[in-house]
Amino acid sequence: MITLDAIRKPVERELEAYEAFLERQFTADGDLLNEMLRHALSSRGKGVRPLLVCLSAAMNARTAGAAGGQRVSLAAMLVEMIHTASLIHDDVIDESDERRGKPSVNALWQSRKAVILGDYILARNMAIGLESGQFDLVSHICGRMATLCEGELLQDDCAAKQNTTRRSYLDIIYKKTASLLGVSASAGALAVGATRDKVTTMRRFGESLGMAFQIQDDILDYTPSAATGKPVGNDLREGKITLPLLMLLEKKDEAERKALLEQLKRCATDDKEVEALQQLVIEEGGLREAQALMQGYIAQAVRMLSEYDDSPYRSSLIHLCTFVAERNN
Repeated sequence: MITLDAIRKPVERELEAYEAFLERQFTADGDLLNEMLRHALSSRGKGVRPLLVCLSAAMNARTAGAAGGQRVSLAAMLVEMIHTASLIHDDVIDESDERRGKPSVNALWQSRKAVILGDYILARNMAIGLESGQFDLVSHICGRMATLCEGELLQDDCAAKQNTTRRSYLDIIYKKTASLLGVSASAGALAVGATRDKVTTMRRFGESLGMAFQIQDDILDYTPSAATGKPVGNDLREGKITLPLLMLLEKKDEAERKALLEQLKRCATDDKEVEALQQLVIEEGGLREAQALMQGYIAQAVRMLSEYDDSPYRSSLIHLCTFVAERNN
């Protein structure tokens, strides 16, 4: 299987420049805030969003080395820190004690301080963007913050009412995941002066990749062998109806759907019900059908790259599509 290290190879220097830029920008005077920041920054995970920024910038750059400039580092920082803040807030909402195998911020410093840290990161991120004077990048990227909030509220509402449909599910994952991956890819192109058409193409590429990324995430929640750092079946315990379960519900009549939704309610307190519902989804093809839809988004993302000439950057973006489809964490 292709590794992220191999995918990063063509933009290693650009990613190093971004990491150094991020380190310089996100420091604090107070010991507590600095400690919390360091912990949050060390738990960022795969770095798919800044990687997308850098690969898109390099592929769209008109001159060699343009993707190593400060505009690209700024774009990568803006998208990644929006994502980082959203994860801190998600862990507070979900009362999660763990993030990527480490204690979450709220587990170490309690929810009140975690919320303040998330707010600080968003505020500092916006301030850095505005102070840079790169207003096109700031407006292009930071508009996604409202979309993320809309997705979270829609997901909570659908979970509470147990009325998730395929349409609402796709809307949720677009807003919560795909929109920010789309703006990551388009911001890379924008940062190096790509045409409006190229910026749009990269946004659509990132959105398709993001839809596949979230569907694969939801599939992994039903996969005991997955190494996500989160308990398997967490979505069921939280009452979330994601694509694998939706595929099963769509096949059932009204009485059967009602019985399955009652079983989902019991998952909040009964691990045996979680295991039983997981097994039913697997046996009736829910995972297989979800994977087929995910692969459709991957194929759509790859097609978006067909107008670009072959290059190490285009190859890495194609490999990133493969990585997203095959990952187990």
